[in-house]
Amino acid sequence: MPGMGPEGERNTAEQVYRGTTRAFAVVICVFGILMIVLTLARGGGLGALGLWLGLVFAALGCGRLYLSFRA
Repeated sequence: MPGMGPEGERNTAEQVYRGTTRAFAVVICVFGILMIVLTLARGGGLGALGLWLGLVFAALGCGRLYLSFRA
């Protein structure tokens, strides 16, 4: 088949890898936001572990998503 050489296969594999990376980044970001919302809804303040872990997860997920679109 035309266009189905090693380069075409590599290109498809890269697309799958990038798509999967972006999907996991979105999941991690949403998970972090959910942790923040649930922590605050249950009365957690600035010292709550859930708030800080949620911020870390949200920042890492959003950062990874940003970098995946930039590359």
